Amino acid sequence: QVQLVESGGGSVQAGGSLRLSCTPSVSIRSINVMGWYRQDPGKQRELVAIISSGGSTNYADSVKGRFTISRDNAKNTVFLQMNSLKPEDTAVYYCNIRAGLGFSSWGQGTQVTVSS
Repeated sequence: QVQLVESGGGSVQAGGSLRLSCTPSVSIRSINVMGWYRQDPGKQRELVAIISSGGSTNYADSVKGRFTISRDNAKNTVFLQMNSLKPEDTAVYYCNIRAGLGFSSWGQGTQVTVSS
């Protein structure tokens, strides 16, 4: 199965920034939607941001205006620029890539920790 390689997580102080990236281990044909989700311990995974192949984006209300999702189609890579980070942004962040025929692949997760 396809492996999604994530990077960019880490620990920062409130108000700081991080940039996450995610790319599949192999080229994927006809990627439709790329997105980022996050999950706190004991909580359900929630949508953070998604971006379509045409560049349309949607964000969770809690991150709107602070986070920016983007993609590099040539590299099959999705990014999440995270600015003005808050302690409540602390979570494990997972990338997701969806393509045709019901294909969906998840990253292993990268830890983001924001201290006050």
